[in-house]
Amino acid sequence: MHRRGVGAGAIAKKKLAEARYKERGNVLAEDQIVQMSKQLETFKSNLEEFASKHKQEIRKNSQFRVQFQEMCATIGVDPLASGKGFWSEMLGVGDFYYELGVQIIEVCLALKHRNGGLITLDELHQRVLKGRGKYAQDVSQDDLMRAIKKLKVMGSGFGMIPVGGSYLVQSVPAELNMDHTVVLQLAEKKGFVTVSEIKDSLKWEKERACHVLDHLLKEGLAWLDSQAAEEAQYWLPALFSELTSRDVTPEEANQMTP
Repeated sequence: MHRRGVGAGAIAKKKLAEARYKERGNVLAEDQIVQMSKQLETFKSNLEEFASKHKQEIRKNSQFRVQFQEMCATIGVDPLASGKGFWSEMLGVGDFYYELGVQIIEVCLALKHRNGGLITLDELHQRVLKGRGKYAQDVSQDDLMRAIKKLKVMGSGFGMIPVGGSYLVQSVPAELNMDHTVVLQLAEKKGFVTVSEIKDSLKWEKERACHVLDHLLKEGLAWLDSQAAEEAQYWLPALFSELTSRDVTPEEANQMTP
């Protein structure tokens, strides 16, 4: 017994049903978008009301400020995106991060002679807090990172390099690629690194290791101790814990370079 073929009418009926399903799906999708837009507008309105009510806490409490920034991020609001408008006028956050950016630049410039333009986020945080005084508005490392990101957008040479569980802050427009970054990470624990350590840990050829270290020396980001017991040591002053406890003069820095 032969199976009857599908007729033209059945095919047309099927296509009509598919078109209706598609149309209904589009209507549902549009309804969902409208509902989501309304929810976002409601959330944004509530966020603005929250900001108005708690603006003093947002300004003064660094932890509260972090949580508020995270709330803003969930709906795509960036209070730092513009120096004008509701968020800047209401909270004054634009001025806060602008002033913080200036302080970061001042600290980095003051220490450039001894660290070549690299400083740990921890040390930068300590020095910024010290410079602000105990009665000034509290500042967290999250605040510093946000201010640095704004400086980076300005093309000022600022950036952050992940090292261990924290960051190195770069304040000079030096060209650092992934090779330089992994060497900095390798030097994190001791504050220095040698060619042999790089070869053994990273499985590099000697030429590649020397090329990276020479670049760090040239940019002033590393100091060479050619009189070390076994082989030359390349010190990263930004990671050198003994140096972070005191200021080093340009003359002292020159004595440690070749």
